[in-house]
Amino acid sequence: MRTKPNERAQMTETDLTFTTQASDPKPRLLVLASTFPRWHNDPEPQFVLELSKRLTSHFDVTVLTPHAPGAATREVMANVKVIRYRYAPTGLQTLVHNGGIATNLQKSTWKWLLVPSFIFMQAFYAWRLVNKEKTDVIHAHWIIPQGIIAAALKKLSRRKPAFLVTSHGADLYTLNAKPLRWIKRYVLEKSAGATTVSTAMLEQARLLAPSLKKSLVIPMGVDLEGKFTPDESVLRESHEILFVGRLVEKKGLTYLLDALPTVLKKLPDVRLIIAGFGPLEDKLRRQTLELRLEGNVKFVGALQQDQLPELYRRAALFTAPFVQAESGDQEGLPVALMEAVACGCPVVVGDVLGIGDLLGDAKDEVCVDARNIDALAAKIIDMLNNPAQAHTLAQKILKHAAGYVSWNNVTSQYSQQLYQAYLKSNSHLNTH
Repeated sequence: MRTKPNERAQMTETDLTFTTQASDPKPRLLVLASTFPRWHNDPEPQFVLELSKRLTSHFDVTVLTPHAPGAATREVMANVKVIRYRYAPTGLQTLVHNGGIATNLQKSTWKWLLVPSFIFMQAFYAWRLVNKEKTDVIHAHWIIPQGIIAAALKKLSRRKPAFLVTSHGADLYTLNAKPLRWIKRYVLEKSAGATTVSTAMLEQARLLAPSLKKSLVIPMGVDLEGKFTPDESVLRESHEILFVGRLVEKKGLTYLLDALPTVLKKLPDVRLIIAGFGPLEDKLRRQTLELRLEGNVKFVGALQQDQLPELYRRAALFTAPFVQAESGDQEGLPVALMEAVACGCPVVVGDVLGIGDLLGDAKDEVCVDARNIDALAAKIIDMLNNPAQAHTLAQKILKHAAGYVSWNNVTSQYSQQLYQAYLKSNSHLNTH
């Protein structure tokens, strides 16, 4: 039998160790997300699943996320119950994947027609889950639309669960029309706490919502103990440049392709491996042909997660030429860059807000304005010509990042924030 509301309210900070008896079930956590893997080893970003599966040590976790063609509507992934709601006929469910919502809306304006049903159906399923499953606390990934849904449930549902909202970048940096700014402010200020994945984003959130109760920087994590680790037995290819990520504007790949002819004049053996997919793929392939780079550039498409460590360990240089998109969208703290760093790969990075959290004191040595083609080419040439120096910088960055993006550290912080939100909501919970 679960504890009664007044008994729960007596819990203290020491309860954050989450020692529970078999007769006292874990608190029920509902995770609301847009980006989520559609199946095992899906190349779509995995970070919501990775965090959710680690939270199952402390919570009974259910993830509510949009359906996609080929995906199961209900399944269990790594002890996480996953429910994928339908928001359109199967063939039209194309709003979320292959580039993300913001990019897909920009590329195909007709997809705005999917937005009302996308939000309504997630809200409907969330409302039903909160009341049927007796949800204790909600974790909303992204302020819009998941944060809006969580705020509405706190106000309108019988359960009134507290919620934590996490911003990953696009939701904070874009959608800045006055009504949307007001909505974002309302969500942030009604949350039990807000987290962002970088310090720069936290400053933006506090400017947007001055009355925000509690705000913290907690990044998404990387598996530093198992999957993404250095391997000194693997020799790096001396002239191999690697790019991993969605093929969207903010990743800046077009600038890397523009810089490559200059690099090739100095280092004609350089090869660029592009691992990723997205709405700009056709345009980038045409650019490759126009620049006559087809002999030096290889598009390998979207790769499964277990194929990436080999690439990170083999490449001489991981290049992430991030830029701010015309919409204002930019990286929060990109997962692929964290994975490359975790594998000890030297990096060259576009200088955008938030990157310094990961790179530490090495930021000025590896960052460059990616829109400056000559500067980007020069930085790449310098790193490839000085592998010992590049290796030293990579080790410096890894040492700084290890304690920051380790999933053990990240999960501990999210567990504490969610459990505190759960405790604060006790006065609103019904006995069950």
